[in-house]
Amino acid sequence: MEIPINYRAFNREKWASFYHDQQIRLTQDDLNRIKSFNDRISIDDVKQIYLPLCRYLQIYLTNFHSLQLQQALFMKTPVEHPPFLIGIAGSVAVGKSTTARLLTKLMQELFPKLNIQLITTDGFLYDNATLDQKGLMHKKGFPESYDMQTLIQFLLDVKSGKKNLKVPLYSHDTYDIIKDKYDIVDRPDILLVEGINVLQNPLNQCVYISDFFDFSIYIDAKTSLIRQWYLDRYNALLDKALADKTSHYFDKAQRNRQYALRQASAVWENINQKNLDQFILPTRNQAHLILHKTVNHRIDYVMLKKY
Repeated sequence: MEIPINYRAFNREKWASFYHDQQIRLTQDDLNRIKSFNDRISIDDVKQIYLPLCRYLQIYLTNFHSLQLQQALFMKTPVEHPPFLIGIAGSVAVGKSTTARLLTKLMQELFPKLNIQLITTDGFLYDNATLDQKGLMHKKGFPESYDMQTLIQFLLDVKSGKKNLKVPLYSHDTYDIIKDKYDIVDRPDILLVEGINVLQNPLNQCVYISDFFDFSIYIDAKTSLIRQWYLDRYNALLDKALADKTSHYFDKAQRNRQYALRQASAVWENINQKNLDQFILPTRNQAHLILHKTVNHRIDYVMLKKY
């Protein structure tokens, strides 16, 4: 495992020792509903990794609110209450969605008076018809496949405290934006934003998406493991699509399974691997915290940025 020079690395046991209150109301059944298809999380993961992480986030949140107060006192203006934004980045299939949903659930329990919401940047992908028109279907997930201007405007509106903002919804079953369906983000105290692109520099724009985040997390693992997790997830999606004619994967599920998995492997190598190498992995060292995974999605190291 490579430890970036500007990070402190803590193994699982050391990280768990930073927080000893292990009271939690979540059950393994709750975790199974939170996790993605081929991801794995346990009560031990919650106690040893995620509860200490929530308490660490609380330090940032407290300092964030203190800064707003001190700035208002300095400028003799009313205290503003912008939301605290947390970005969660990493490769396709590395487990970003599970981490984001679990953190949201835990923070809602730990901070019951706060309005805590979660969105994914998948909703800001261009729909398939637009990607076809632009000739970008083979680059779905690359920076140019996102409506970056709309995403940045959304983040600006969130930080500005605008009400009832619409976030387009994306379906992994249909592999497309869901027409006329939205999540509503309504002046949250904390907003978690999950996506492969949350730490990237938008193409041909001077504003970084990461400029809006008050804390950022990168989910890391060996590329060979992520590839296997991608293929495992693809296989699970094929199983799910066997009797669902509305699924993007229905036709693929009817074919010889080994042939379908060879196709998925080609997609990984020609699209996801290139996107990871060129645009996702280079953003890792921008994160405040890195969660490093090993076999079976087990987090073995937590790395904190020194400066």
